[in-house]
Amino acid sequence: MSNCLLAMRPGLGVRSHPELTNRLDGKSMKLISAYRPWFGPLAFLLSIPFCAQPLAALPRCWVVIETRHVLRSESPGEVREARLSVARNEWGSFQVLVRADVPISGLRLEASSLKGADNRSSEAIRFVLYRQHQLFLDTGTHRNADFKPDGYPDPLIPFDHPVAGETLRDSRLKAIPFELPARETHGFWVDVFASTNAAAGEYRGTCQLMAGPEQVAEIAVHLTVWDFALPSVPALETEFGSPAGRLKAYYRERAKAGREAQPTDWAAVETECAQVLSDHRLNAVPPGEIVSPVAQSDGSFRIPPEHVAALRRFIERYRVNAVQIPHPSRVVKDPEAERDRLRAWLAAFDLAARELNQAHLVFYTYLRDEPNTLEDYRYVQTWGRAVREARSVVKVLVVEQTWTAPGQGGADSVWGDLYGTVDIWCPLFSLHEQESAARRQALGERIWTYTALCQGKPTPWWHIDYPLLHYRVPTWIAWRYRMRGLLYWGGLSYWGPVDDPWVEAPYYTGSGAPQQGGKGVVFYGEGSLVYPGRAVGCEGVVPTIRLKALRDAIEDYDYLALVEREGRAAEAHGIVAPLANSFFEWDKSPAAYEKARSALAKLIITGRDRRL
Repeated sequence: MSNCLLAMRPGLGVRSHPELTNRLDGKSMKLISAYRPWFGPLAFLLSIPFCAQPLAALPRCWVVIETRHVLRSESPGEVREARLSVARNEWGSFQVLVRADVPISGLRLEASSLKGADNRSSEAIRFVLYRQHQLFLDTGTHRNADFKPDGYPDPLIPFDHPVAGETLRDSRLKAIPFELPARETHGFWVDVFASTNAAAGEYRGTCQLMAGPEQVAEIAVHLTVWDFALPSVPALETEFGSPAGRLKAYYRERAKAGREAQPTDWAAVETECAQVLSDHRLNAVPPGEIVSPVAQSDGSFRIPPEHVAALRRFIERYRVNAVQIPHPSRVVKDPEAERDRLRAWLAAFDLAARELNQAHLVFYTYLRDEPNTLEDYRYVQTWGRAVREARSVVKVLVVEQTWTAPGQGGADSVWGDLYGTVDIWCPLFSLHEQESAARRQALGERIWTYTALCQGKPTPWWHIDYPLLHYRVPTWIAWRYRMRGLLYWGGLSYWGPVDDPWVEAPYYTGSGAPQQGGKGVVFYGEGSLVYPGRAVGCEGVVPTIRLKALRDAIEDYDYLALVEREGRAAEAHGIVAPLANSFFEWDKSPAAYEKARSALAKLIITGRDRRL
């Protein structure tokens, strides 16, 4: 592309040609200087016939913060630089968007290394690049009054393999080069990670937008690394399941249909899935065999030493803080009649916990999902009481609210209540009640929370066509009300009922609901936060921009936990309360959370300095 065109477009840099400058002698330079007032206009007029392409062919390029959807129809923005701040051991992100009046071939994004104040590149800071893949939605998720038909970005196509690191090639969908259609907005996602050994301070770098061999735009990147680090193990406990099992079923069905072969190395697939979860600060799920006690000849149970060692390696590699154990019904059918056998089985986890010596690690059993019948309540009451009476390290988790009401389960209903049988309560966003939750917390019980579908009064619902901020907000609310964990269903990988989630957005269909586009009431992206990776060149799964927003939310929770550790929880509450008052009342501005996050960072730094 000719320099005459580059000079006319803001944000497109023009550099002098060093060879030309070096070849000009002093006399020539004086001549040019004498006629400098005429040289610019003349050069422009002479260059017109030789410009590579018309002005209309230039793509517009701009930057958007990470917590905002940019749809296909969106007009170009004006921001040409990325400014972000992170702690050590934290990810930061931004989006680079492009749009043009004509198709652009061979589009790609490149990132230079970031340099500190000494102008040296830092190996402790790295870029990870993705291209955003769009899915067109012609109908919206149930109860989304603000929906408009458009192309919605969701899955991210990585430039490089998420584990091995090599460039991905020879796949059905490629990150780059990208063929940009005319009059459509598409984007790249840029992750920036500051490792634990990154020096605090200011860093500068660039991202270059290339069309074939030509640079058509340059984005300045300004990074601030704060002088503290996020913990290696997240403060927030999570249970999102593993996508590996569902991925295996997905490829098995496609193999039966003759669509494609199954992966040959499932251990590698499971590793990829675990790594994606860990990179987004979610608990990876250890293989079932290493958390399964084995019966001994004396009637006791034990997790074999080699399995304890494997579990140690797993939780340290993937920074796990909570492990779901198998349901006790695998070895005990009647917890009351087989009380001694149940206690012997639970004792195996007590021994493993002592051998692991990981104070942060929580073992729990998931007794029953959403108990909504008298039979369900009786089941939880029986099993929960038996497990708790064993006084094991194993906690009882039940996806249920803490409050009670006549006819809905609880102290005044015919169902009775679950008090005394639950260690970890996990109410739906809309069913959290602080007064009853506080009473359970006062007894040493934990509160988690979760979301599913679009239930109750509007809360930050998790779907493709709802704002990305919905994934960021819940952890702020969770910290405010001393919730310890976050749960979600589907192993992040519910891709039904579509044939190919890269072509048609995955959705969950509400049963018994009025028809909407022939699909019933739909919930786009329900239960899915990753996509099958083979379409883009890897056997595991790849993230979505929604998963990126959730990762940022978990990091926000770490900020709040660090402020609390510095003894400044009251000041943090003053920041959080106006921003995230409840699951029904929260600030809708992404910028407000970034401002609050900066305020939390200052509290952490000043609190540490005061302590030292």
